[in-house]
Amino acid sequence: MQAVILAGGEGTRLHPLTLACAKPVVPLLNRPFLAYQLALLRQHGITDVILACSYRVDDVRSALGDGTALGVRLRYVVEEQPLGTGGGIRNAASLEEGDVVVVNGDILTDADISAMRRFHESRRSQATIYLMAVEDPRPFGLVETDGHGRIRAFREKPTTPEEITTNTINAGIYMIDAHLLERIPRGRMVSIEREIFPAIVADGVPSYGWVTTAYWRDIGSPAAYRSAQVDLFDGRVRTALSPPGTRTGQVWIGAGGQRAADAHLGGPAVLGADVVVAPGAFVGAHSVIGDGVTIGPRARVEGAVLWRGVQVGEGAVLRGCVVGAGARIGAHARVGAKTVLGSGAEVSERCVLD
Repeated sequence: MQAVILAGGEGTRLHPLTLACAKPVVPLLNRPFLAYQLALLRQHGITDVILACSYRVDDVRSALGDGTALGVRLRYVVEEQPLGTGGGIRNAASLEEGDVVVVNGDILTDADISAMRRFHESRRSQATIYLMAVEDPRPFGLVETDGHGRIRAFREKPTTPEEITTNTINAGIYMIDAHLLERIPRGRMVSIEREIFPAIVADGVPSYGWVTTAYWRDIGSPAAYRSAQVDLFDGRVRTALSPPGTRTGQVWIGAGGQRAADAHLGGPAVLGADVVVAPGAFVGAHSVIGDGVTIGPRARVEGAVLWRGVQVGEGAVLRGCVVGAGARIGAHARVGAKTVLGSGAEVSERCVLD
């Protein structure tokens, strides 16, 4: 079975973080995000993976290479122009027969893909969609199924209570018979969700929804991105990947770092390679400290995500924020939980950002 990961977007919802980094490789616990998807696919025996991408592709190649380190064969298909989800699949998939697994490139999940495959095969389905039941389906398109799981209809985002006919939504993993890919027009933008799936259901092609209670999160916004890291720390999502570094208690520490004797580390937390933690500094639970970060004397980092090369000045306090690579936080500045700083940002001494 071959997999296609759809990662062609620019990650605009994650701005300013993705202005200087491709969304597929934003760091989660100091590993590239797509490493978690590749590890999940490998866990379920899928090692032939094609990445459909178009934005900052060199970032992705640099971070993931050919996938060997993660036990997969990773190939890149670069779109010269945006092709949408359907066009991206048609452009990337290379199977002439069999099934293709398609994964949206912005979801963190531990879905049992092997169980999904068994469901797909037992129903003799030609297109199976991973569905999630949600408490409030209003922000999403709805997918209606019958008692056997066969898809009956797709509904746009409901605007009134009467339009909420189900609470199951498209969760962004598909199994598709390779022959169906021929229905996707070549060379133009095509939405598989809005054009292809409704058309094949209308034509009576066996199409099913697989509903599971697995962990699922779209990491596409800064708040969701940070929450995903908390969920990884707290074990809400099952993954074969552990943070890089040596584990001591609930703290993972990379090589080459320096930590003052009176600095305090509270777990769970991750510190990358060559991190310097100065005297009197405090790193609290759910903090992610990237490679080469310097945390100044008596500074406090609590539940914050700092990308590589960040410099935190003396006495500064960072709580629940996300700080891009190479940013500089001035002495005694305070950066609060609603703040997201892009790479290279500078915060003046004693500045307060909430």
